[in-house]
Amino acid sequence: MAADGELSARDDRRVHAHLNACWRCRTRKQEIEAAIGEFIRTHRRTFDRQIPPAAGPRALLKARLAQLAEKQSISWSHWLSHWSRAISFRLSSAIAAACGLGAMAYFIFHIWAGQPTEPMAVTVPDPILTPGAAVLASEKEVCSQSNTKNKVVPVALQRRVFDEYGIRPANPGAYEIDYLITPALGGADDIHNIWPQSNGGTVWSAQVKDALEDHLRDLVCDGQLDLATAQRDIASNWVEAYKKYFHTDRPLTNYR
Repeated sequence: MAADGELSARDDRRVHAHLNACWRCRTRKQEIEAAIGEFIRTHRRTFDRQIPPAAGPRALLKARLAQLAEKQSISWSHWLSHWSRAISFRLSSAIAAACGLGAMAYFIFHIWAGQPTEPMAVTVPDPILTPGAAVLASEKEVCSQSNTKNKVVPVALQRRVFDEYGIRPANPGAYEIDYLITPALGGADDIHNIWPQSNGGTVWSAQVKDALEDHLRDLVCDGQLDLATAQRDIASNWVEAYKKYFHTDRPLTNYR
C-alpha cells in the first residue's frame, strides 16, 4: 500500500521512518519491487508479442463497410438527390460556419495552451508534501562523513515531486530538486524530504539555503548545536532558521 500511495500521510511517514531504520524491511521492499519489475518485463516480452497487429483487420473492416455503404447509396441516391439539392446550400453554409468557429476555437486554445506559464515560486516546501525526513544517525556519525551536498535524485522520483506540487513538465528547469534536510545533516533519500526549490524569482535561493546548511553543520560538528535541533529548525521553515542563525532578515551577500 505504501508503494502504491494508498496510505494516509501519517501512516506513510511511519512506514518510511521504519524503512529508514530497518535494513531487513528495506531489503524486502526492494526485492518485492524488483520482482514486480521483472514480471512486467517478462509480460511485455512474452505476451505483447503474441498479440497480432490491428492494422490488417482494421483495414479489412473499413473496406467491407465501404462496400456496404456503396450498395446502400445506389438504392437511395435517386431519392436523396431531390432533397439534397433543396437543402445543400443551407446545410453547406451552416457546416462552413460551424467549421470556421471550430477552427478558430481550436487555434485560440492551442495558442493559449502552448504559451509558457510563469513558473510558480516555491521558496519553502509544502509542509504536508515535504515535512522532512532524516536517517537515524548521531552527531558523530554525521560529522565523520564528508559535507555531502544534494545527491542525484532519480528521474522517476523527480517526476513524482513535480506531480505532487502541480508543476507542469515544461517548467522543471526553473527548479532545483533539493533535500529539505540536507544529507550533510542526516537528511534521508525520501520523497518527504525532497522538494522543487525555485532557481529564480526569490532572494531566498538555493545558494542561500546551502549557506544555512553549511553553517548548521559547522555548529553541530563544533558541539554548539545538537543535531535534532538543526534538523527540526531547517525542516520547519528554513528561511526563518536562516534569519535566526545568521541574525538578519535578508540573505547575506557573503554566504559564508
